[in-house]
Order: sequence, then C-alpha cells, then structure tokens
Amino acid sequence: MVFTTAQSPLETENAKIGTLLLAGLGGALENYDFVIFALFARVLAHIFFPPGIPEWLTLIQTFGIFAAGNLVRPVGGIVLAHYGDLLGRKRTFLFSILLMAIATLGIACTPTYASIGIGAPIVLLLFRILQGAAMGGEMPGAWTFVAEHVARRHLGFACGVLTSALAIGNLLGALAGILINRLYQPAEILAFAWRLPFLAGGILALLSVYLRRWLVETPIFKELQASKELAVELPLKIVLRGHRGSILSSAALTLLLAVTIIVVFAMTPTLLQTRYGIDAETSFEATSLATTCLAASCVGFGILADLLGVGMFFVLGAPFLAACTYSLYALLPGHPERLFPLYALVGLSAGVVSGVPWALVQSFPPLVRFSGVAFSYNVAYAICSGVTPPLITLALRVDPLAHAHAVLLACAVAFLSGAVRLCLGTRQTA
Repeated sequence: MVFTTAQSPLETENAKIGTLLLAGLGGALENYDFVIFALFARVLAHIFFPPGIPEWLTLIQTFGIFAAGNLVRPVGGIVLAHYGDLLGRKRTFLFSILLMAIATLGIACTPTYASIGIGAPIVLLLFRILQGAAMGGEMPGAWTFVAEHVARRHLGFACGVLTSALAIGNLLGALAGILINRLYQPAEILAFAWRLPFLAGGILALLSVYLRRWLVETPIFKELQASKELAVELPLKIVLRGHRGSILSSAALTLLLAVTIIVVFAMTPTLLQTRYGIDAETSFEATSLATTCLAASCVGFGILADLLGVGMFFVLGAPFLAACTYSLYALLPGHPERLFPLYALVGLSAGVVSGVPWALVQSFPPLVRFSGVAFSYNVAYAICSGVTPPLITLALRVDPLAHAHAVLLACAVAFLSGAVRLCLGTRQTA
C-alpha cells in the first residue's frame, strides 16, 4: 500500500513545525521529569528511608528505585505501542505525557518516612514505575508520530530536533538542581524545597498535555484505519515473527545511543573526579557544556543524515564519535587544562546518536512501526543501562581506558550496521 499525506491538515509548513515543536517540548519535559529523580537521589535517600541506616545503604535503595524506572521502560513501551498501532498514535502520545505528569506530581506530593513510615518508599517506587512506563512510550511515540507527518527528505532533521530536546531536558534538570541548591539551605531542601522541581515538572507536563490536544492523527494511520488494514493480531507478535532482522539492526544502533549517553554524559562526571583528579564543580560545568554542544549538534547531524542516507551516515559518523571520545579520555591525564575543549568536541560528535531514531522508524512498516521501534529501542536500552555501568566499573580495575573502549565498541557495532545497510540498501518502509 502506498501512503500519502495529500489530505493531511498538517500539510502547511507552519503546522508541521508546530507538530515538531510540540513533540520536542513533550520529550524535553518527560526527560526532565525522569532525570531529576537521580539529581535529588541523596535528598530522597534521607527522607524516604528510616533514620539511622548508613548513607551508602539508603543511596543504594534510592538508586534501586531509580533503576526500577529504567527496567519497566520496555513493558511500558510495549503496552503503549500496542495501543498506538491499534487505536492511534495521537491518543497514545497524549496518554504517555499525561502518565508522566501524574507520576511526577505524585512524587512531589508523596509523604516522607517521618509521616507514613515504610509506606513512603513504596509509594515512591510506584510513582517511579509509572514514570518509567511513560518514558518507554514517549520517545518511540514521538519518533513515530513525527516520522508519519514530515516528508521523508526531512526525517533526519525532525529526529535531530527530537533528540536535541532530550538533551535540553537533561540541561533543565541540571539547572533545576543548581537553582534549588543556591536558593535554599540544606535544611530547607530536606523540609520542602526538593518537591519544587517535581511540582514544576508535573505542571509543565500537564500544560504539554493541553497543547498536544491540538495535534491531529498521522495521515498514515488514518489511511490504515480507513482501509481497515490495521493489525488483526498483536502488533508485537507480527514484529517478532516477520521483522527479526530489523529488530537486531535497530538494537545494534540503540547500543550506540545508550552507551554514548551512559558513558559520556552519565558516568563521566564521576570518572573525572575519581580517575582524573578534577573537582566536582569543574566536572559538572564541563558536562553541562558538553550537553549543550550535544543539543546544538543533533539538529546539524540530522540534516546531514538526510543528505547522506542511513548507511553512509553511520559509516562516517561512528568513527568520528569514536575518535573524539578516545581523544578526551586518552589525552586528559596529561592535559587536564584541555578538559573543556575536548569534552565540548565529544559533545558535538555525540550528535551522531540523533541518527538512531531516524534509522529505527525506517526499519518497520507503518502497520507495526510503533511496536517495532518501542520494542527494539526499549529492550536494548534497558539491558545496556543495566549492564554497562557495573561492567565498566569492574573493567577499570584492569583497563584504565575501559570507559573509552566501551564507546569504541558501540561505535564499531554502529559502523558495521551502517556498512551492512549501505551494501544491502536501506529498506524503505515509510
């Protein structure tokens, strides 16, 4: 079946830009809501667990709750994608951010251990699980929704904007942490101020829900619905039965995105302090600079992806990211004064990851696109986020550049995936 967009009310350029901006806004807010939990983990550990427990144990428990949000992402993504393929992209797109708003506001209002005892961490865990479920459906939903609205020749640019929005969400979370710590004393933060970033995130997410009401269903889904060609069995079953190659290829590329984000932006601030002797304030300033560079470069790499095509983009982009990343970790011990330019260059090169969603949405046919993208992305990301930090931590005992080698391995996988696509020709499914 040939899908067209001739009858779409979003044919005007202004409407398409509005759709992209609303999708990006939702992604930024959801990522902000998701990451501020980690930024305030130490505070949450103090007020949601019994007093007298060693700090290291309460931190482990708090990060366990944080990890639960990541582990449930595949389940949430699969469930939401199922309904997205059967009932419509827009409905699911609205529901995912509504779920995030409810969960984040719930965390903001959760009583502490001093108020309800052991029920406090249990309630906190439940809301964190809801956050993870929402996050599992949000980004695959955003990629699918936008991919079925924009012209194919602008798909890389659109995915670049959405990926940039995720980086902006991380920056907003960091700024919220800095603002709260500068405006309030430690006692005030423990008493009430920790709730403010969650409250703001939940309210903004509700605003995004309201704004998304003005979006319209994608033209491709409308045509599937009008011609009664929607899936008559479980969409995921169709994906697992008929698109195994696309699943493997998409998971391989997701490895690049996951390892890059986890190592370069999540683990490096700590590594800079523990292995390179750089103070905490400088480490976080450098990470903020790198994240800003990532947000800026994603759009440019998205445009480049449209020009080069999937295969050539990763054949050229993966080695570039590998070279920049290795330079940072290899040169830094002898040249700590070069931290900011080297880290900024890595942030710019990390924009290559914006090509991952662009490749994913092209790997599955419209009938099961949402389910295919959500399953491949969320399962691969959950596994990678679970095993990468402990494996690198262990490997650092024998290999001082284990973190760099992890990124190089992910780049090698992406390079091979791009080479295979280049040789076989990118599958055109949009």
